[in-house]
Amino acid sequence: MKAEEILSLRLSNHQLDGSFVGEAYELVSWMGAIQAQDYNMAKWGIGIRIPEITDQKIEGALNKGDILRLHILRPTWHFVSKDDIYWMLYLSVSRVKTAMRSYDKDLGLTEPFIARTNSIIEKALQGNSLTRQELKDVINRAGIDVDNRTVNHIMMHAELDGVVCNGEMKGKKQTYALLQEKVPKMTNQFDRDECLYKLAFKYFRSHGPATLHDFIWWSGLTTAEARQGIALIGSDFIHETINDQTYIFHRNSKLVSSDNLINLLPAFDEFTVSYKDRKESLHIDHHHKIITSPGIFRPAISLDGKVIGTWKKSSKKNETLDTEFFYASSKKTQNLVTKAIEGYKKHLL
Repeated sequence: MKAEEILSLRLSNHQLDGSFVGEAYELVSWMGAIQAQDYNMAKWGIGIRIPEITDQKIEGALNKGDILRLHILRPTWHFVSKDDIYWMLYLSVSRVKTAMRSYDKDLGLTEPFIARTNSIIEKALQGNSLTRQELKDVINRAGIDVDNRTVNHIMMHAELDGVVCNGEMKGKKQTYALLQEKVPKMTNQFDRDECLYKLAFKYFRSHGPATLHDFIWWSGLTTAEARQGIALIGSDFIHETINDQTYIFHRNSKLVSSDNLINLLPAFDEFTVSYKDRKESLHIDHHHKIITSPGIFRPAISLDGKVIGTWKKSSKKNETLDTEFFYASSKKTQNLVTKAIEGYKKHLL
C-alpha cells in the first residue's frame, strides 16, 4: 500500500463508492456503528452509502427496530444493527458508565436511584413508545423530581442497561421504546474475546486502513483491549507502516474503481469522525472549518476522499444547499457537486 492509496481504500471500505447492495441495517452492521447525535444527518450517513435508498426507508428501519439508536461505544448517540446490539452493549457499557461517573455524582445518580428509574421507565413503556418529556412526566408523577439535564442522564443509563432504545417517531418527535420488545434478547452469556474480535474485525474492515489509536478513539476501548482485539483478528488483516504509523486493513480491501468521486458527507460522518488522526482527508489549514469546536463536525464535501469544502441547507427559498469551497474548483468538480446535490434531494423525497 502506498500513502496515496489510503484514502482510496477507505472510500471503498466505507461504502462511499456507490457499490453497496443490501438493507440499511446490513450497512450499519458492516460499519459496526455509525455516530448519530445529529439524527437527520446520521440517516444521510446511511443514505450516502446505499444507492437510491430514501430517508423514508431508513426511517422505517429505525421504527421497525432493524436499526437501533442509543448511547454506545462512547458517551454519544450511535446507530447499531439489531444483529449487534447486545454483544456491543456488553463490551462497551462499563467504559461508557466510567466516563459518565463524574456527571452521575454531580446529579446524585446512584445505582439504587437508577434501578428505581429503570423500573418506572420499563413499566411505562410496556407496549408503548413515549417521548423524553412524557417519560420525564412519568418519573415526576412517581415522586421523583427531575429536571431536563437529570432525565437526559437517566435515559442514558436506561439505554446502557439494555432497558430502552429508540421508539417510533411521533410526527417529528423522537421516542423511546423497550429494547427487548424491539429486539428480543437471546442470551445473557457473552465471550469477551469473541466480542473484541467482532468489534476489531468490523472496524478495520469498514474503516481501514486505520491505526491502533484510531480504533481506540472510535471504540472507547482501553489500549490493552484494543491491542487484544487486533491480535484476535490476526492474518485476515494486513499491517503496513507508512511514516512511522502502522495501518491495518482487510486483505480483501479494494481501491475505488474511479477518480473524481464526490461525496456530500453529513455532519459527524464516520469518514471524518472515526479517526484520531485525520491528516489524510483534512488539511490542517482547513481543520477549523470542519471541526468548529471540540466534538462538533460540520457537513463536508470530499473529492476522492479529500475534504474540499462544506455544505449546509440553504436559508433561501427554492434552494436546497449552500456550498463553500476551500479553494477555486474546476467546472468539472462543480458539475459533480451539483449531481451529488441532486442525489441528496432525491434521497429526501
